Amino acid sequence: MRYRELGRGGIEVSEIGYGAWGIGESMWVGASEDESVRALHRAIDLGVNFIDTARGYGRSERIVGQVVRERAGDEVYVATKVPPKNLKWPAPDGLDPAATFPGAHIRHSLETSLRESGLDHFDVLQFHVWSDEWMGRGDWLETVVDLKQQGKIRLFGVSINDHQPDNALALVRSGVVDTVQVIYNIFDQSPADSLLPACADHGVGVIVRVALDEGGLTGQVTADTAFPDGDFRNHYFRGDRAAQVGERVAAIVADLGIEPDEIAEHALRYVLSAPQVSTVIPGMRSVRNVERNTSYGDGHALTEEQLAVLAKHRWQRNFYA
Repeated sequence: MRYRELGRGGIEVSEIGYGAWGIGESMWVGASEDESVRALHRAIDLGVNFIDTARGYGRSERIVGQVVRERAGDEVYVATKVPPKNLKWPAPDGLDPAATFPGAHIRHSLETSLRESGLDHFDVLQFHVWSDEWMGRGDWLETVVDLKQQGKIRLFGVSINDHQPDNALALVRSGVVDTVQVIYNIFDQSPADSLLPACADHGVGVIVRVALDEGGLTGQVTADTAFPDGDFRNHYFRGDRAAQVGERVAAIVADLGIEPDEIAEHALRYVLSAPQVSTVIPGMRSVRNVERNTSYGDGHALTEEQLAVLAKHRWQRNFYA
């Protein structure tokens, strides 16, 4: 496993991190807690030292905290998220930060996360939505500064609204944020336009989520794919979207000249080929997935020729229609 700096925060994180949304079974169906615990331990065995969870991920914080406490001899960095007070995802325009991240709400959420996880601090505290309209307004920044001074958090970050990377450019350029978490993958290449260069210029760490397009870039989603009742992927791949994904993945496989079962590897290596990226956090609910995904954190980037091929597969989708 190779490691990269998480911005200017003095932390080096594994290229492959651990996305812990699915293990809490909040919107993913079928997670086994026992298998999740085994998977987390196996990930740490294989060099993963960064785990991303959230207050809104069901049992995830508790499971992550349990494993991290059991591995007290290993330096494992944990990031969590504060949900917006109004519980609106993504953040619509025109909101006052008092409705989303007032200081009292931030503190209450963090204290709840610390209690649930059994940890004495978090290495990264992220707002689970963001809008650049909130810059210079509200008491969220002074609250974050105070929490750092108290030692309850090390770094402050935001999880950028899905497919809206430019909505955090003002925050990045302000110098007050340490990390951003953003969707970046073969289909959604938009962060490379402005956000990634801005993060490099201002020393902001980049955490990439949804690198595998919620499973679409694994080659396992086709027109015939069915998900369990209650699983959010029924909505994500609604209508003819699963069929479209299947067709586009087949085209990528053909253009790269690879085997169908190699698409996930190339999707993760695509993200890690961007030097501005600090870590990518695929969801891993089984030991098998951990062992497969962690093997790609070996520093082998895609070639310029492969990146040029993938640039042609950029796909702009309207997920909110």
